[in-house]
Amino acid sequence: MLTIRFARIGTRKKPFFRIIISEKSKDTQGQYLELLGHYNPRTKEVTLKTDRITYWLGLGATASNSVYNLLVNQKIVHADKKRRSVHISKKRAAKLEEAKKAAAPEAPAQVVEAPAQPEKDAVEAKQPPEGKPSEPAN
Repeated sequence: MLTIRFARIGTRKKPFFRIIISEKSKDTQGQYLELLGHYNPRTKEVTLKTDRITYWLGLGATASNSVYNLLVNQKIVHADKKRRSVHISKKRAAKLEEAKKAAAPEAPAQVVEAPAQPEKDAVEAKQPPEGKPSEPAN
């Protein structure tokens, strides 16, 4: 499987990254298929070969989370950013569950109120106007 990821080439305390595509199982310091750009996190300078990146993504290559978020910032990929996979403690997980449960009852209440208004409009439309007498049913 091919992946687009960072390969660090900067010196100590001065990070600088190449954006490369290589086999996922290979080392980032080893051989790579193609150099797709550079990224300097200190100056936020980004140089990308957008046509080649879209080509490789079209072929099914995946991007690491960091590179994917960089591509979203540069508007090469039109999607939401990926979150880091972080271990969540049980205490934090319980808080998130409670927040979801608290938010869940609010959503159905809003949905129930919306259909009530069209029913009133439908009843008003069925009533004949007051100025004209209604025709007798045959």
